[in-house]
Amino acid sequence: MTARFIPVPEGLAGERLDVAMVRMLGMSRASAAELITAGEVLVDGRVVDKAHRLSIDAVLEINEPRPHSTPPQVESEVVLPVVFEDADIIVVDKPVGVAAHPSVGWTGPTVTGALTAAGFVIATSGAAERQGIVHRLDVGTSGLMVVARSERAYSHLKAQFKARTVDKTYHALAQGIMDPFTGTIDAPIGRHPGADYKFAVVAGGKPSVTHYHTLEAFGPASLLEVHLETGRTHQIRVHCAAMRHPLAGDITYGADPVMATRLGLRRQWLHAVRLGFTHPGGQEVTFESTYPIDLEQALVTVTAGIWA
Repeated sequence: MTARFIPVPEGLAGERLDVAMVRMLGMSRASAAELITAGEVLVDGRVVDKAHRLSIDAVLEINEPRPHSTPPQVESEVVLPVVFEDADIIVVDKPVGVAAHPSVGWTGPTVTGALTAAGFVIATSGAAERQGIVHRLDVGTSGLMVVARSERAYSHLKAQFKARTVDKTYHALAQGIMDPFTGTIDAPIGRHPGADYKFAVVAGGKPSVTHYHTLEAFGPASLLEVHLETGRTHQIRVHCAAMRHPLAGDITYGADPVMATRLGLRRQWLHAVRLGFTHPGGQEVTFESTYPIDLEQALVTVTAGIWA
């Protein structure tokens, strides 16, 4: 068994537990009922029956058999593609399900752990658990990350991220059509007042600025190119949700679970496609990444209009 923690989205408030699991996870109703009856599904830490009606932001703890979940990996087994490396930096194409570095409550693979297991030596600057890390991607977000190998690279890159001169470009699939097609979302982000595991646009939050441009509008969803001026936790996810256009598959921030299931998404459709900065040696460098298979397949499905 492996535990998954899933907040109940607004669209499933008042729904039966077994029906909600079908819609969120794409499993059969019989399988959902079997897990519930076996006591493997908790709602806010309590065992309930399959007819239990869910409330907004209740948290499900689901202990799924391994066939319904991603097998656990040890650091040495993580496939972490290295896009570029030299004496100063390593640029990796981080897969989904890998954290940037160890943190409280996370027992899965990390970028730092995978690099160390592969024999790379990285900078010792930074907090013990974040040595060499100059920026992060969410566990559920894939794409490009740069890690410092030398101490001079750590200082050089941290200064660029602080000065907001790094080109961080993402592609995101947002539900619906953005209005306007191109714009800037300037809204402060802080801890969600009702759930400390997520964030929200709140008065008194940290200044947060997201620039977006619609690459293609499909009707049920829009493919966006996003540039971050700031780098708050979950920034793109929070800002898109605040615009009432949550990212496809992002159940935590209000995405339609039915659409997520039909698109085959088990995470938010968000990928760091381009990363540009000044190398510690002085030259300007830019790296690019293609979509991973799960995002590519979801995009093909929504483009073809066959998901509905």
